[in-house]
Parts: sequence; structure tokens; C-alpha cells
Amino acid sequence: MIAMIIDVFLDVCLDTVKLLPFLFVTYLAMEWFEHKMEVKSQSAVLKAGRFGPLIGGVVGIAPQCGFSAAASSLFSGGLITAGTLIAVFLSTSDEMLPIFISEQVPFFTMLKILLTKACIGIAMGFVFDLVYHTMLKRPMRYKNIINKHTVNDMCEEEKCHCDDGIFKSAIIHTLQITLFIFIFGLLIGFVVEGVGEETLTRFFTSIPVVGELIAGLVGLIPNCAASVVITEMYIEGVIGAGPLISGLLVGAGVGLLVLFRLNRKNMKQNLAIIFYLYLVGVAAGVIIDLTGFRF
Repeated sequence: MIAMIIDVFLDVCLDTVKLLPFLFVTYLAMEWFEHKMEVKSQSAVLKAGRFGPLIGGVVGIAPQCGFSAAASSLFSGGLITAGTLIAVFLSTSDEMLPIFISEQVPFFTMLKILLTKACIGIAMGFVFDLVYHTMLKRPMRYKNIINKHTVNDMCEEEKCHCDDGIFKSAIIHTLQITLFIFIFGLLIGFVVEGVGEETLTRFFTSIPVVGELIAGLVGLIPNCAASVVITEMYIEGVIGAGPLISGLLVGAGVGLLVLFRLNRKNMKQNLAIIFYLYLVGVAAGVIIDLTGFRF
């Protein structure tokens, strides 16, 4: 028993240390890109109007949950449509891309996953706007300026380190995600050793829809840990393409937390968005599994 614990601990330590340089370089590049494109991305979404889901689905591809949090703030202020917010939530990949890059997942595999999420986000964003704003007659509210105070307050409260500088922010993100990976690596290592990898995999694949339902629930956790868990489970072969897509589509990181904090006067609206996200995520995952599609 002690020997098993030591073996798992050493294996996870080694695997985690190997990822550190890749994660840091990846986050450094992404922080630079995010700082360069943040204003342009928000401006593009604001100017899109009824075509917001198209722009939201495209810019939402950018990793990390920063833009999903910003989108929640813009929606709460009446600056973008509900469908635009949905498109951003569904397309954002949070921590998936940095982990995939550090694990050296093939480029075309990553590209197919990102494009799949973006296409689903755009399509389902337009559907939500059609139902919510057109059929149910909910107004599309627009203002001329962004509430800068709200966005900055959100960053401070969620400790996003938005203004810490690119280098420091990259270090903080790297350490945070490394810790998540290490903790989850230990957890999955002990579970695999305890019940067996085949048994664990069979639990998610033997009963239809169960994997997607569970992955979708994990994705609802308003923290980057959700995307870390789902991505690592996919890399380890515990879950397949269906649950992966279900969890990643639903997972909007702290964007959900910001939505409930800033849009607290419209809880029914928030719950409707959550339900729609979960429904779309699970349905998409099930369809992918039924069709046998693989990334």
C-alpha cells in the first residue's frame, strides 16, 4: 500500500515537472495575445449587434476564461445579446489548450476540437437569440459604452491578475494550473490503482449518456479546475470524445460566477442560460458518441 502511494506520488511529480516549462511558455504567449486583442475583441462583439453570436463564437476560442468573464459583464450591462453570451460560453476552451499544448497533442486534433466548439457555439447562440429575443419578445438592450468600473471590479474580485503584467500573470497562471494538474494527477492515479483503469473507463463508456451527463455537471463548476479535470481525463483515456465535448462546451470558467454576481436581479434568466448550456453540451456529446466521431 505504501509502495503504491509512493509510486503514484513520484510518477505524478515527474509528469507535472515535465509540463512546467511548456505551460509557462504557452501562458506567456497567450497573455501577450490576450492583452493585445482584449479591447479589439470586446469592440468587435459590441458592434456585432444581431450577429453577435458569430463574433462571440470566434473570439471565444481564445483560451482561458477571461473573455467569458468579460462577456458576462457586457451581457449584465445590456451590451450584448443572450445568444452572444451563449456563443462565448460554448466556444471558450478555458485551460484545455495550454494543457493540450504542454502534452504535445497533435495540432489537428486541437484544431478540430476548437472548431467543433466554435461552430456549436455560433449555431446555438443564434438559436437562443431566435427563441429568447424574437419568439419570446425579450428586448435586446444596447448601450454606447462599456462599464469599465464593473469589468475592473470583477477582475479584482475574481483575482484574475489582469493588471499584473504579462510575465507575472503567466507565472501565476502556470503555478495555479500546475497545482490543479498535480492534485488531480494524484487523485486519478490513486483511483486507477484502486479500481483499475479498465473498470474506470468502462464506467464512463458502458452506459450510454452517463459520461456526457457527468462531464456536463463537472463543466458547470465555475472554476478552471473543471476544464483541467476533463482535459486530463481525456488525455489519460478515461473518457472519450463525447464526454470531452460535453464538459468543455458547458465549462465557461468564472464566466458563470460573474454572470450570477452581476446579473443577480435576473436569476431566472441566469438559470435558463445554465440549463441551455447543459442541454446543448450533453446533446452534442451524445451525438458525437453515436456517430463515432473522433478527434
